[in-house]
Amino acid sequence: MRMDLQPDFGLTAQDYIRHRAGFPSELINRLKPYGIGLPGQAVLDLGTGTGSLARLLALAGATVTGIDPAAPLLDQARELDRAAGVQIEYRVGTAESTNCPDQAFDVVSAGQCWHWFDAPRATAEIWRLLRLGGQVVIAHFDWLPLPGNVVSATEELITAFNPTWTMGGGTGLYPRWLTDLACAGFTGIETFSFDLDVRYTPEAWIGRIRASAGVGASLPPEQVTEFSERLGKVLRDSFSGQMLKIPHRTWAVRAIKSD
Repeated sequence: MRMDLQPDFGLTAQDYIRHRAGFPSELINRLKPYGIGLPGQAVLDLGTGTGSLARLLALAGATVTGIDPAAPLLDQARELDRAAGVQIEYRVGTAESTNCPDQAFDVVSAGQCWHWFDAPRATAEIWRLLRLGGQVVIAHFDWLPLPGNVVSATEELITAFNPTWTMGGGTGLYPRWLTDLACAGFTGIETFSFDLDVRYTPEAWIGRIRASAGVGASLPPEQVTEFSERLGKVLRDSFSGQMLKIPHRTWAVRAIKSD
């Protein structure tokens, strides 16, 4: 599945770096038993954005290259890498056409981005890039709308401002990606998930939503400003004075390039 809406996250790079919670470090602990995120491993991270998943892999000792079509996000990723004390090579490119050499990587990862890809072309490119026995991992870290919670109220407002946005109501689970990988010939497909809460101040939550596909990455600036004001009112009226606890689900699938 490829979304019709193609947002430009470069338009919201500042909010993206300041307010989007990155993948939790626990994800690496869950991946290591599969042999992913090991010291010296050559990893290519597709749709890397500000490098959230790439940085976790680099901190674990892997040698990481990040690919993304939005150059402003890669600039932000480099700043975050300097602060974290890691070095990652970043290139502008797409998952469907990376311009990387054949069989150059032990692992190809994609964090919070597979839904933007042309899956048949992306999986074919990943197959080309992986060494025999190499692995692909697709991961997501999603907020969870529950009845009456702040996420549900926020999604209602996003839809009111942007009726073309169809990504609300998610469960944080992506069975379709398993089919994408199986159709491309990958084997050993396994998934796992775990839940946790992320704490936001009201101001930070507004910034987080501005950095989403349905708002800052697709609406004109004047509408983004109006949306921010309206969301602030919702938070004051219905969630006043609270440190917001936003439920999230981490989900991942791994698969192997075998004979």
